[in-house]
Amino acid sequence: MNILLLEDEFGLRESIHEYLEDSGFSVDAFEGGEEAMDAIFSKKYQLLLLDVQVPGINGFELLSELRKSGDRTPAIFITSLTNIENLSKGFEIGCSDYIKKPFELKELEIRLAHALKMECLHTDDARVKLSDRYCYDAKNFTLMKEGKDIALSKTEKRILETLIKHRGSVVSIEQFQDEVWGEYMDPANIRVQINKLRKKMSDEIIHNVRGLGYKIDT
Repeated sequence: MNILLLEDEFGLRESIHEYLEDSGFSVDAFEGGEEAMDAIFSKKYQLLLLDVQVPGINGFELLSELRKSGDRTPAIFITSLTNIENLSKGFEIGCSDYIKKPFELKELEIRLAHALKMECLHTDDARVKLSDRYCYDAKNFTLMKEGKDIALSKTEKRILETLIKHRGSVVSIEQFQDEVWGEYMDPANIRVQINKLRKKMSDEIIHNVRGLGYKIDT
């Protein structure tokens, strides 16, 4: 998952960058607003961490321009500003959350996960909610748990997409053969692949309907 970080304080920028990458995120860090803006229009990010007071375009101005352009990427403001007017302004612009300096990096991770979870729960044609913690981004072919990507093989993605396509109905072994493999496949192997997928999701999302097949509930 790609995160953009805009922070002009070198030490804090490096600390956040290292912490989030150690947590499994891919982070692009910038000191100034202009270069951050250029990056956003050239690359897809799943979340923006924006310091308010930075050189050039500040965090408020940057997010305001993005919202005007139709970009709805979740954003968290990182700021030392504490008055209610600035807090109100940030939410009016369209941020997901605020975190006030100084802060613990663990708090940032918690707020980040919450913002991504809220975004994941938004229902649209491209993003399918599977449970309170899991969703599938059909546009980017990505399974997500509270905003973090879960690696899937090509076969696992096809299995999950087939179940989502027939959501609420049982998918038989024969249907998996036709829609995932396009040819006969040993039923035992199909069950092995489905069980591998189920183990990657701690929530009970894929249900085994004994003697019939598998299903995902509506």
